[in-house]
Amino acid sequence: MGMITVVASRRIDAAPERVYRCLADMDEHAKILPPAFSGFTVVEGGVGAGTVTTFTVSAGARQRAYRMTVAEPEPGRVLTETDANSSLVTTFTVEPSGSGSQVEITTTWQGAGGIGGIFERLFAPRVMKGVYEDELGRLDAHLRSSPA
Repeated sequence: MGMITVVASRRIDAAPERVYRCLADMDEHAKILPPAFSGFTVVEGGVGAGTVTTFTVSAGARQRAYRMTVAEPEPGRVLTETDANSSLVTTFTVEPSGSGSQVEITTTWQGAGGIGGIFERLFAPRVMKGVYEDELGRLDAHLRSSPA
């Protein structure tokens, strides 16, 4: 057993404040989620720290339900989502980059032990990185097509 980390990043052609606002507003964030996410529901709040969401992620042949609580350790720059039922934490980091932003999605969790853990370490990062790259592409397209 060990920590598993998945990282995806992309330059987005929008100001950091606008990118962060889209990620922190769960109604907006829901619009950029790839098909791997389903049943996205805001349970409490809706914007920024204290927001609670639920959803299911389908990755490969597996499905898993999440109940995430949002925190803003660095408002305007870093937003985290922590699962209530596991060690999984997803961090969204937004940095200025020229006239736009560099956005990184990082997810970490404690991997399983045994043979299942070996397969998890081999395949889950690759699959989830593809999901996050899709999400970042959707974020970029959404912000390009939406008025500032």
